[in-house]
Amino acid sequence: MSGPLRLEPPDGRDDTLMLRLATESTMTLRLPRLRSGRRGKDAAVDRLAAELAEQIGPAVHAYEVAALLESEGLTAQQIADEYGHGNLFSLAEDLYGRVPRSFPEPPPATDPWAPQPVRCALRGALFALPGLAYPLTARLWQSDRAVLALIVAGLISWAWGQGLGHRAYLRMASGRPEAARTLLAGAPLGALLACVSGLAIVGPARADFFVAGQSCYLAAAGILLVLARERLLLAALTPLIAGAAVLPFREPGAALRIGLCSLALVLVLAAVWHCLRDILKQPASVAPVSPRLVASLPYGLFGLAAGVLVAFAGQRHPLAVIALTLSMGPAEWLLYRFRGLSVAALRATATPTAFRWRSAAVLGGCLLVYLLPLIPAALLTGAEPAPLLALAALLWTALLLQAFGIAWLPAVVSLAAAVGVAAFGLLVPPPGPLAELILCSAAAAVLTGTTLHLLGRATAHA
Repeated sequence: MSGPLRLEPPDGRDDTLMLRLATESTMTLRLPRLRSGRRGKDAAVDRLAAELAEQIGPAVHAYEVAALLESEGLTAQQIADEYGHGNLFSLAEDLYGRVPRSFPEPPPATDPWAPQPVRCALRGALFALPGLAYPLTARLWQSDRAVLALIVAGLISWAWGQGLGHRAYLRMASGRPEAARTLLAGAPLGALLACVSGLAIVGPARADFFVAGQSCYLAAAGILLVLARERLLLAALTPLIAGAAVLPFREPGAALRIGLCSLALVLVLAAVWHCLRDILKQPASVAPVSPRLVASLPYGLFGLAAGVLVAFAGQRHPLAVIALTLSMGPAEWLLYRFRGLSVAALRATATPTAFRWRSAAVLGGCLLVYLLPLIPAALLTGAEPAPLLALAALLWTALLLQAFGIAWLPAVVSLAAAVGVAAFGLLVPPPGPLAELILCSAAAAVLTGTTLHLLGRATAHA
């Protein structure tokens, strides 16, 4: 080295390695000295390389450069006279060798499964808030038969709502009016079925009013949730929330207890009428999609199984079940995160084995994030953490498989666990945590293994 070292960063004005900024004089400094007749044609090739550097750099073969030159309209005579090459492919190979390879990274893609944290948290709260009606009205209807009637009616409403919601989402492909018509036809039928079942158990009693109110509310709330009107449902529940907030401080009286619950129900029904009226004004689809009814059956069976498992868990620790109900908001958020992280794993891995390992890590991380907060919730409510975590893992993995259209397996596995817990609880009352722990853990293990097997393949996320 005979010259001084540069102590300042280059400003780019004299960088001869940048083809785009190179001039004819600087290019000739680093090219071999050729005959004067060839020097001009080499300079022309250099100029062409500088002009097309952005297109030539990402090429992986000289044939791509040849296609580029052909699209530029270069003729054989022009190639020979201006650039000194016998044909198109010779010039393409020369250009391919002069321009260094550059493979720019694609712009970061947006996450198609980005969740909405506020909406997920609101949905979790809306699953639990209707329970405020029970402490407000329990002293007015409390009896063993009334409790059984409410549970049976609630299970039927839950199962019916799951199946109807799935069918409405399928009809949503044809447009919101088609989904609204499905909900308008199915929700009253489900409410009637739940109400008749509950009334058949309780018989003529004061609890009839509350069984009917619960059935109507669950049907109406299901419509609002499917139509993504969570904020409207929350506003309609304001009287119920206000009444429950006053309850620890003063006795509101029977009239106010019934009045607040009735007002909340009327507001929810009015919100449903308002939403359906606006949607049904829209033009109907020309070719509506009409899926088979049996396609929604496994979703209804899973809703029934989940309701049975939660009901038996609530017999021992109702406060723990409230915590589990509130966790449905974070659970929904994690379902979206699993799908988004799986799509990111597709871009970050190059082999099926690497993707399977990455998918297993994503699944384990989502389960861990979901289950860990339930441990202090169980301890604070006096419940055993292990059965609650097993039930939560069962519900979340089943919902995850359903999100990918895998419905029958989680429905059958969950239903088997529910039948086992119910049988053990009815034969050996009160039901202990051991049966629930064993059955829910086994079901959760089966569903987790199925998730790893089915969703650990790249084709499941394509």
